[in-house]
Amino acid sequence: MLPVFMTTIALGLFGMKYESEVTNFLCIVRNKTIHSMEFKKVTSHDQLLKEVRAVEKSFVLLYKEGSEISECAIKNITIAGKDISDLYLFTIDVSSVRDVHERYAITSVPTLLIFEGGKMVNTIKGCHESNYFKSVFESLVPRHHGPGSETRKNVVVYSTPSCSWCAALKTHLRKHGIPFRDVDVSRDQRIAEELVRRSGQQGVPQTEIDGQIVVGFDRGRINKLLGIEN
Repeated sequence: MLPVFMTTIALGLFGMKYESEVTNFLCIVRNKTIHSMEFKKVTSHDQLLKEVRAVEKSFVLLYKEGSEISECAIKNITIAGKDISDLYLFTIDVSSVRDVHERYAITSVPTLLIFEGGKMVNTIKGCHESNYFKSVFESLVPRHHGPGSETRKNVVVYSTPSCSWCAALKTHLRKHGIPFRDVDVSRDQRIAEELVRRSGQQGVPQTEIDGQIVVGFDRGRINKLLGIEN
């Protein structure tokens, strides 16, 4: 059985001004407003379910007032989403809304929850560069593509929280702006067993790229399959 990793809650902070039901985030860097956009504030789990079930895909940022890392995530998500239409973004302050993060086993903030068809399918923890968040949004939000436009590959990383090579692999993908779904096999024995059946290997990380399984952090093969140069 793969090891189960216990994480601790790391809570962050960002001061925000709420105007009615919709929150208008003014992201400030060195006292200069860099961009403003609207996120909808969610105040309960019941409201969250209503919102995410009303759209095909949506993103929910869990944060807590107080730390620079939460401010970092909000700033970069704001930059990433400014030119993407039909992007449904919601926010939840875990210091005042306490019936959401425990339901989804979220132990640290900021964490971006990704919902499809009203169900959570993935999480992105911490703050990342805006281009990474943008690549995630662009890969998931339905868009009309013209002739010759690039089709993104479907990437799934099977990992465990205590695996250092898993962390290195995910850092590599984020560095190159490759969106992926992170599956923690330590939380689901059925998925772990199915992965062993498919690959013949018990270790992690394992990466599925358009149906092809790459065992370990095989940088060369991963770069080739994803078209990453260098």
